[in-house]
Amino acid sequence: MTVGLPASHAVARLRAARLAASSKPFVARGSASARCEGCRLKASHCLCALRPEVSTRAGVCLLMADIEPLKPSNTGWLIADLVADTWAFGWSRVAVDPALLALLDDPQWQPYVVFPGEYAAPQRVVREVAPAAASGKRPLFVLLDGTWSEARKMFGRSPYLDRLPVLTLQPGHDSNYRLRRSFHGQHFCTSEVAAQCLALASEAHAAEALAAYLDVFTTHYLSAKRNLRLDRESEAHQRLLHLCCQVPTEPSAA
Repeated sequence: MTVGLPASHAVARLRAARLAASSKPFVARGSASARCEGCRLKASHCLCALRPEVSTRAGVCLLMADIEPLKPSNTGWLIADLVADTWAFGWSRVAVDPALLALLDDPQWQPYVVFPGEYAAPQRVVREVAPAAASGKRPLFVLLDGTWSEARKMFGRSPYLDRLPVLTLQPGHDSNYRLRRSFHGQHFCTSEVAAQCLALASEAHAAEALAAYLDVFTTHYLSAKRNLRLDRESEAHQRLLHLCCQVPTEPSAA
């Protein structure tokens, strides 16, 4: 089943702009099979009908390395599926989108650059999200979406981020991400990082839904890649459906 994306889907818009600007087509692995435009998976393994609808006060700003929006395995796409207030910008060392600067200066938001604290000056590092009742602002999590080396480059070469607090995460567990290889268990994929941020912002239901959505996406992706039959009654699917059927309480403003 294929369900169309909302016109506001941030990563889909960035992907379309990136393709339009490219001088040659981007060919992803497995591109011989037709892919759903809504979830980037083979039609036989389409995920669109399971896209969660969850309300959040928090927002997400994705700074994406050059070809990240084009990769079918990119998990920033999943964040934009779930968090309505998601923005996606392509990163460049020599230019910055004025819309990104405007977003970071928007008084309704308190932006946090999410990155390991050892790479920032100690006075910038925070480990908690300021309660809305105290700050009067909604949290905006700025996530650097790319490989680890790309993310370090973005963090170090984006002077417009230097004035923002750096939110460092302390998950206490290793990454469960299975779609790309990493030699470091604490290198989390973008969707995992976003789920941890939502939990810190007292958005437990949204955090759980995003984690479950990533788990199901991973199952669909790997099943399609390995030509395996998809078990839509699996524990991962049932967990996601259960979360999507829950009626969450309003995110706390405390």
